[in-house]
Amino acid sequence: MTRIVTALADISDRYDAMFVDLWGCVHDGLRAIPSAVDALRAYRARGGTVVLVTNSPKPAPGVAEQLVRFGVPDDAWDSIASSGDSARAAMFRGIVGEKVWFMGEWDRDAGFFDTIDVISDPVAITRVPLAEAEGIVCCGPFDPMADPAVNRGDFLLAKQNGLRLLCANPDIVVDRGETREWCAGALARLYTEMGGESLYFGKPHPPIYDLARLRLAELGKDVPDTAILAIGDGAATDILGAMGEDIDSLFISGGLAARETATRTQPDPEKLQQFLQEQGVAPNYSIGNLR
Repeated sequence: MTRIVTALADISDRYDAMFVDLWGCVHDGLRAIPSAVDALRAYRARGGTVVLVTNSPKPAPGVAEQLVRFGVPDDAWDSIASSGDSARAAMFRGIVGEKVWFMGEWDRDAGFFDTIDVISDPVAITRVPLAEAEGIVCCGPFDPMADPAVNRGDFLLAKQNGLRLLCANPDIVVDRGETREWCAGALARLYTEMGGESLYFGKPHPPIYDLARLRLAELGKDVPDTAILAIGDGAATDILGAMGEDIDSLFISGGLAARETATRTQPDPEKLQQFLQEQGVAPNYSIGNLR
């Protein structure tokens, strides 16, 4: 049974490090969530380590720049592991070929194609039209408000040509303030449903957790999985991923699942359990909003 807690401090002393989701937990896509910032600052002040583990397709420096714009202070976290960095490493190893068709918003996602230090001999990646591509790099939809089905024609051609799709962000949707937008994960799901092959590197898939552990090691922290708490509002990403890694988790019910769990300040216990059962996940703890 998932235990509903009133504050992160109720359980934080049990953990030496936390893998913390961003969107819906630390910020709402527009601005920082003050209670979350305060909670993470207090945890770090007691000696805890915070690795922000995000399905953002941005490289870590781009995520850090975005946090500044949103008003998340740098004393609320220690390091960043992004789906973008995990996927970029695979791209520069040539997992979808050298000539790729790019899906996303170039002004936002251009940094995805910057070289990455962890690959000693990166493949030379070239953006080309779909008809010339060896693979697809998907950072998100061209229009985040459009139904993913608008891509069926392109995906049919891609499948016929045997292209693999590298998904830089497995999230299906995200809430930017009060507006819900489609993410790269929705496109990858559609491509898979159509018979194409999609490759994932963010939550809930193992590569991003390997990267998060590497970030801890880079900080000189040797933390066993039993002393790590994963925090997030995505049942199918944050919580399912933590379960797959055998890491304890805290579900933020007031994010993507606020309506289903009747969360204002705290979730309704019966609705929370019903939602979690429907999603097939069992977090150790839940709270309305990170605080």
